[in-house]
Amino acid sequence: MIDYQQLLEQVRSIDPTAYGKTRNYTSGSVTRLSPYISRGVIDTSFILETLIERGFRFDQVERFVQQLAWRDFFQHVWMEKGEAVNTDLRGPQQGVRHHDLPIAIAEANTGILGVDRGIKRLIENGYMHNHVRMYTAFLAGNLAGAHWLQPAKWMYYHLLDGDWGSNALSWQWVVGTFSNKKYMANQENINRYTDETQEGTFLDCSYEELAMMNAPDVLIPHKPWLPRTELPSHPPLKLVPGQPVFVYTYYQLSPIWRAQEQGNRVLLLEPTLFEQYPVSKACIDFMLELGKQITGLQVFVGSFAALKGLSGDADMYYRTHPLCQHYTGNADPPSAMVQGLEGNFPSFFSYWKRLEKQLRKAFSK
Repeated sequence: MIDYQQLLEQVRSIDPTAYGKTRNYTSGSVTRLSPYISRGVIDTSFILETLIERGFRFDQVERFVQQLAWRDFFQHVWMEKGEAVNTDLRGPQQGVRHHDLPIAIAEANTGILGVDRGIKRLIENGYMHNHVRMYTAFLAGNLAGAHWLQPAKWMYYHLLDGDWGSNALSWQWVVGTFSNKKYMANQENINRYTDETQEGTFLDCSYEELAMMNAPDVLIPHKPWLPRTELPSHPPLKLVPGQPVFVYTYYQLSPIWRAQEQGNRVLLLEPTLFEQYPVSKACIDFMLELGKQITGLQVFVGSFAALKGLSGDADMYYRTHPLCQHYTGNADPPSAMVQGLEGNFPSFFSYWKRLEKQLRKAFSK
């Protein structure tokens, strides 16, 4: 983990051109900023402003900015749909055999080296390249026949940059419930982007053959996935009477959010949310380390209603997020490169078409 000042320097040193050319390769020029964006330490608008300040033209950064836009788009859909993102959005997933986790996925034993290596890395350090996430979802959902929800929760559990909206909707995009068709990748494709030279696997075939393929034997065994989250113990809250309460969450850990205002700062961890969307101990530890950069932050494990009860008549402040829609008080706007993009966007293309106009204006000023 890097501290906040180092993080700012890392943002200012992004090479958007190299990213645009190589981001699909596991050895490519990626930023490694996603855990800090997902935990709300920095946001997409700050990154955009930094690119503008550095004098880039829009055409130089378009591919990079488009990836930030995917994150904002998924957040927008999550806000609009709420818990419906946990259901097949555009129609039932085709070819579902079960609602479990394929054992070969859980044990990084699919036989596809580029994928197995990525799964091992995910479990060991909480990172998985975006292209490998797509490959993993393809194997689990489109070949093994697992309904996407439980495997998606398994991946989210391990990801330090876990964002449920982005994760759930990406899985739905792969399995065809949030896109026009299922995503597929053969061995040639996986080798190209994971720097492998593997041959003779069940994916070493044409796309026509892949489309007709039954579940390979290695992907058929499956089991229920029963995770749990170990939430931290904490001392009783010591709230200063008469001061507002600034509520931080797993998704909002910005050290500069209302930092100049006096008040009680509380990291709220609601057990019911972590029961619905479990995360690993490594993710909890990462969150707590990030919280140390927020002066005076206290931890409270309980419901928002319980925190509000302890706070008396103090003003409550929080940042709008899909998992905070039951909060009451003073809501700051959600993170996004451009504020005010409202409406129902049926696809990323429709979202990007609206957003692009405003982005081009921002870079031309």
